[in-house]
Amino acid sequence: MSRRLLRRFSGGHPATATTAIIALAAAGTILAAPPAQAASPDFGPNVTIFDENWSTEDINAALQAASHEDEFSLKRHQFFFAPGTYGSAGDPGPRDIINSDLGYYQSVSGLGASPDDVRINGAIHVEPVVTCPGSPWDCQQPGSLTRFWRSMSNLSFNPIQEPVGEDITRPFPAGVTDPGSMRFAVSQAAPLRRIHVEGDLTVFGRFGEYASGGYLADSKIDGTVFTGSQQQWFTRNSSVGAWDGGVWNNVMSGVTNAPATNFGTPKGAGVGVDTTIDKTPISREIPFLYLDGDEYRVFVPKAHTNTTGVNWSVGADAGDSLNIDTFYIAKKGDTAASINSALAAGKNLLLTPEVYFLDAPLKVTRANTVVLGLGYASLVPRDGTAAIEIGDVAGVKLAGITVDAHTKNSDVLVQVGPRDATAADAANPTTLSDVFIRVGGPWAGNATTSIEVNSPNTLLDHIWAWRADHGDGVDWHTNVGDHGVIVNGDNVTATGLFVEHYGKNQVIWNGNNGRTIFYQSELPYDPPTQADYMDGDRKGFSSYRVADSVTSHLAQGLGVYSFFDDTRNNGNEIFAESSIEAPRNPNVRFESLTSVYLNGTGGINHVINDQGSIVKAGPGFQTAQIVSYPPADTTAPRLSVSANPSRPGPDGFYTSKVTLTVTATDDFLPAPTVQYRFLNDTARAAGETEWLTAQGPIVLGNGSHSVEIRAVDGSGNVSDVVSWSGLVRVPTDDGGELPTSSPSPSSSVPTSPTPTPSNSVPTDGGTPTTEPTSGTSEPTVEPTSGTTEPTVEPTSGTTGPTDSPSGSPTVIATDDPDGELPGTGSNGVPALLAALMLLAAGLAVGAARRARALRS
Repeated sequence: MSRRLLRRFSGGHPATATTAIIALAAAGTILAAPPAQAASPDFGPNVTIFDENWSTEDINAALQAASHEDEFSLKRHQFFFAPGTYGSAGDPGPRDIINSDLGYYQSVSGLGASPDDVRINGAIHVEPVVTCPGSPWDCQQPGSLTRFWRSMSNLSFNPIQEPVGEDITRPFPAGVTDPGSMRFAVSQAAPLRRIHVEGDLTVFGRFGEYASGGYLADSKIDGTVFTGSQQQWFTRNSSVGAWDGGVWNNVMSGVTNAPATNFGTPKGAGVGVDTTIDKTPISREIPFLYLDGDEYRVFVPKAHTNTTGVNWSVGADAGDSLNIDTFYIAKKGDTAASINSALAAGKNLLLTPEVYFLDAPLKVTRANTVVLGLGYASLVPRDGTAAIEIGDVAGVKLAGITVDAHTKNSDVLVQVGPRDATAADAANPTTLSDVFIRVGGPWAGNATTSIEVNSPNTLLDHIWAWRADHGDGVDWHTNVGDHGVIVNGDNVTATGLFVEHYGKNQVIWNGNNGRTIFYQSELPYDPPTQADYMDGDRKGFSSYRVADSVTSHLAQGLGVYSFFDDTRNNGNEIFAESSIEAPRNPNVRFESLTSVYLNGTGGINHVINDQGSIVKAGPGFQTAQIVSYPPADTTAPRLSVSANPSRPGPDGFYTSKVTLTVTATDDFLPAPTVQYRFLNDTARAAGETEWLTAQGPIVLGNGSHSVEIRAVDGSGNVSDVVSWSGLVRVPTDDGGELPTSSPSPSSSVPTSPTPTPSNSVPTDGGTPTTEPTSGTSEPTVEPTSGTTEPTVEPTSGTTGPTDSPSGSPTVIATDDPDGELPGTGSNGVPALLAALMLLAAGLAVGAARRARALRS
């Protein structure tokens, strides 16, 4: 996610860390670090455990030694602090406080049951890249735009921060902060979890450098969170003293003291960008390793619904505490076979900080299995398989892992349930936490889909799926990835979803009743031409695509950005038609949507479907917002009826059965319901003029007919009523009338009941007369070209659809008069083509109704 431009502000990302038994001091000498606290489990060489016997100098040296990994290094680091207090709370000098940078693949965590069990006087901080030491305010990029893959958790800080390393010697050190403040200037894949900062937290650089974060959960910030140049940030189930800043998309869910929603409303010289959801609908905190006395255990939090604020309890009501003996601890040299053998034997899995090259997917087939990675443990499926396949089971927890696609294409990298998965537990959802995917970067990786979610009731909590825009093997035709996340299961929730740069739809949501709280995405930088980036005849691919078949969905706080890089497309103009594409349905809802043009050529024509302003190449950044979508549905459906044959014969009646074709269209899905009723004196006298729902093909047979038809949409809006009347007399082969009888069980079209004497008045069932009656030589309403004008207005009290008896018509629903399937696009959503063939003479509206017809 490197960008060439971003907004400058005056005024992140947790880190993973692993360190060996040696540490590099700031002066460059190698020091022998003291032995770590004795631990019964063997966590391998890349896990370091500090206790209070370590000096601050040696801790800082160990942390700093691991903070210098290259962006695509294959080294991984995990540091743990045993419960205790580290550093001095007095008036410290540089060597009396814990003070270090946090680097790539460096995780730092506490081993207490609560964050407050590990108190750090000092700071473990992240600063932007410094490219202009003499005038850092002139070099806003890359800033923090590439400060990925680092994390901190389960720690408390009395924040005291000072510059470290070469930053000390710069004329304008980046590591300087105000007293009582710590900086964590990061972008994606850099979570802060279970953190307590006894002061302020700043998540952007000292000189306003660009940043593209970030994620904060289950944390308490006593002071103010300053976001400055952070273009987006997601905070979940936390507590803050105050919040200051935000560029385009700042979302809070279940956060105590969060700012009120102001998205899209005037704020100073601009508009608000804050979206606040009072309670998180469903959440589960990440499993974590901790010490219970001298015993290592893994706490696995339960899922909770409708929550606010932090939950640091390790009691039985908050989750399950698992003995470390229930885990297979994977280390360097482990293979897919050795790990799968342990999983099959019923073990949970702890992946120590390594890069695991796999010749087969890891298979999780037992419900409630925990797979926990330390220090950005990474899985690489080298033979074109998946990295992980979760079976048709519920309650699996997959947390803290990175997956790298290899050069041989994988269809899917992480598969949550097989494609026919049904196992689900709403109270114990399968949960993916801090799962990060890369297609390219370390090498030219390839994967069609990064994450496929088939299991219902899955929870995705902090996902970054990234098709690399920089690194090794990065090119439109080299590191190929179509989709970041595909959701097929129902009732799936995503909290903190980051998906970027894929060649087609970044996210496809096929399941019903899905929910997303916070979404961040950049379209791919590198399509060579518009022809290379077309979704059929539609320009580009929407980033977030909700399938037309979806009838219920809610997404809040979505930001989609474009940078079609003119150094890769030779200056070709490239556009995406919209950031988001979804059916226009009152139950498929979106709130707080924004499109942003960052740089390059082209842009994005609309925010969602055909709504929202264009953002395109021009001076500076361009943004467009939509506060909510769709707008209220106040428009009635449109209805037309055509008859075949369209006119009676010269003697005034139809000599063949009449088919009525009804076309009902609406701007919203689901399709309108088509209703009909028969009107004549007998029906009115019997009080049988209720509206019936069309459910199947019906043909108008022998009889004198008066039919009214209307359409009702999902919001209760009713179309104008269209009526048709006429007399049908169908001869038989011997020249007589069509025989009438009750339909046989095999008959698909019921015939008319026994005719009544001439000049009798037919009922709804369409009882025929033997001769045309006066005044019925022409139909009352003559349909022309399917655009019959209504002749009867809807009456009050009949706005809702009614159930029809057996044998009533069905609607064969399509989307438009050409019979296409439902779709969306810039011209809106035609909601229904209902082909309705009404058989009046043969319609048995009910035995009692026919009996009355025969008696009249």
